[in-house]
Amino acid sequence: MSAPVPSQLDPDAAISVRGLVKRYGDRNAVDGVDLDIRRGEIFALLGPNGAGKTTTVEVLEGYRHRDGGEVRVLGVDPARGGRRWKADLGIVLQSGAGDSQLTCLELLRAQAAYYPDARDPAEVLELVGLTEKAGSRGRTLSGGQRRRLDVALGIVGRPRLLFLDEPTTGFDPEARRQFWSLIRSLRDLGTTMLLTTHYLDEAEELADRVGVIARGRLVEVAVPGELGGRGTAPAVVHWTEGGVRRTAETATPTAFVAELAARFPGEVPDLAVARPTLEDVYLRMIGEPA
Repeated sequence: MSAPVPSQLDPDAAISVRGLVKRYGDRNAVDGVDLDIRRGEIFALLGPNGAGKTTTVEVLEGYRHRDGGEVRVLGVDPARGGRRWKADLGIVLQSGAGDSQLTCLELLRAQAAYYPDARDPAEVLELVGLTEKAGSRGRTLSGGQRRRLDVALGIVGRPRLLFLDEPTTGFDPEARRQFWSLIRSLRDLGTTMLLTTHYLDEAEELADRVGVIARGRLVEVAVPGELGGRGTAPAVVHWTEGGVRRTAETATPTAFVAELAARFPGEVPDLAVARPTLEDVYLRMIGEPA
């Protein structure tokens, strides 16, 4: 488990939250969340529908008022964030400008006009791999290209913090991996990102750290490889012997496989070694059967 979060807000964090509460009627949708997100990292917030994930993000973005707790985003309380603060944020929602009659370049120029120090729209199109689509209308783009355009609109204002809401929903595997490369390139530029996703492989691939929220509470924050004790969990070894599929748990899989190999003249039949996946520990944390 990760160390307890300190009670004081962290002035050096991109996002610092203490005791966040949001109520709907007599129900706490968010129930005392503490969280710090470091500057320059990609942080994935995971949780089932209704867990409080979206409400938390909307409070951080300044779109929803909280009922309790302290919040600082880029050093400012989102409830009192002004135009200058908002110009430092980029938001990529699940639905974007894909049905627009404007061309990609026209959309970016219009968006850039809202910011005091916007990136050059042509450079942004190049960054997201849409230079060849500059003169194409938004509605003519493929699904993957539309999401790239959504990201372009989110970063044209040079945001220090980018919110990404389910960015690859509906992508085919190749488009997802191309999009992941784009996200990594934005991190290399120093952009802090808060990612919400239902794809556990996406969180493991992109995130420096992940947080799991369930029933309005933050269960744990850790690097993906250590969440839920993954790093120290016993390995599960599977093999076939005597026509029977066998399974064993061991804390020393290398030694176990070496001993197993000595019992066979060649390869160990159907050998497989695995530790708990991120999906395994996530489902356990939210109380769902694996």
